[in-house]
Amino acid sequence: MSPEFLHLSALIRSPLLDPAGERIGRVEDLIVRLAGQSHPPITGLVARVAGRELFIPIDRIESMRPRFVQLIGVTLELGRFERRPGELLLARDLQARHLIHVVGAHLIRANEIELAETDGVWQVVGVDPSGRGVMRRLMPRRLARRIRTKSLVDWGSIEPFVAHVPTARMRIPLRKLSRLRPAQIADLVEAASHEEGEEIIEAVSLDRELEADVFEELDPEHQREFLESRSDAEAARVLATMAPDDAADLINDLDQDRRLAVLEALPARQQAKVRRLLSYNPETGGGLMNPDFLSLAATTTAGEALEAIRRSDIAPEALAMVYTADPEGRIAGTVSVVRLLKVSPQAKLSSIAERDPVTVRADADIHAIVRKMSDFNLSTAPVVDEDHRMIGVVTVDDVLELLLPTGWRRDFGMTTAEE
Repeated sequence: MSPEFLHLSALIRSPLLDPAGERIGRVEDLIVRLAGQSHPPITGLVARVAGRELFIPIDRIESMRPRFVQLIGVTLELGRFERRPGELLLARDLQARHLIHVVGAHLIRANEIELAETDGVWQVVGVDPSGRGVMRRLMPRRLARRIRTKSLVDWGSIEPFVAHVPTARMRIPLRKLSRLRPAQIADLVEAASHEEGEEIIEAVSLDRELEADVFEELDPEHQREFLESRSDAEAARVLATMAPDDAADLINDLDQDRRLAVLEALPARQQAKVRRLLSYNPETGGGLMNPDFLSLAATTTAGEALEAIRRSDIAPEALAMVYTADPEGRIAGTVSVVRLLKVSPQAKLSSIAERDPVTVRADADIHAIVRKMSDFNLSTAPVVDEDHRMIGVVTVDDVLELLLPTGWRRDFGMTTAEE
């Protein structure tokens, strides 16, 4: 038999009764410690008695019902309520606020918080994000009791924002966010308030690579917003782990008086790549390209090429192709990873490479690049200088990011689920 839910709104401002059933005060809030539990237990409540806010531990409560809470024992020796580290107040800190629905990778609003008693322990079991929860809070109690929960989201799949809570020690745990793709986390950040977004970014900053991936997925407005709130050194730390072309785009978006300081704070190798990219118009092959690519000698075998791909720290999208060059350094051929997997490991690149590959010039504009990639069905386009030496690669995601309107993910995919 499933437990019967008790709505938080049915308890807030309800009478607090002594063991004899006499009213002695009013319930103000319920206290919970999250502590990583899927259904955190209620540890006590805050009550207003004789004009004072008092703390009542859960073991002093005889029963909690939709219209009252009754105490156990004949004496009332309760201390004034003071927040303790790690405690959250359900109504004051969580109700009507955004929460992260980790399983659905979107934000929901805690329009109602549902409680249940399991094996004698009162627990937070879920959230009702629908309009029914709002109606239940706003309508008179005699009418609100008739509104039943129909869209319960299990608390085990939820992470609350707690940075606004003065005594909260915890933040959103990285282990839950790391289950999501960087683009999904970026969607959450874009749908959240600035403070909520900062809390998400703070959580993912524990994983430098994930933090960089999330920043790359954010729209330019949010990238600027979060970098502007960081010092030059902190901004450079984020940019140092990003692909050079994405880092260059972000530096271009910073206020002009900060660009040089952030650029000079980058590690020397990354700084050199970014400086080179900044010398090009952002909407040309040179401005769009990633300067990291894999070029191997024509005498390299397919097996050796695959091993080089395994060892490489180049972004995966730039490793879809391996390139070869002639003795003068000019691009001579391309070999797809699929082709490498199909041929004998002993086959040399010179025998399997596609000769006279399609290339784009560093000064080619975005429209010329799109036409060429579309005409030749390219997912990557090598960028060459005036001497036909390869200097970078433009990937299809670089092109799409520039062509699609800002906020397109928000337009085509809901990131907030509120009925």
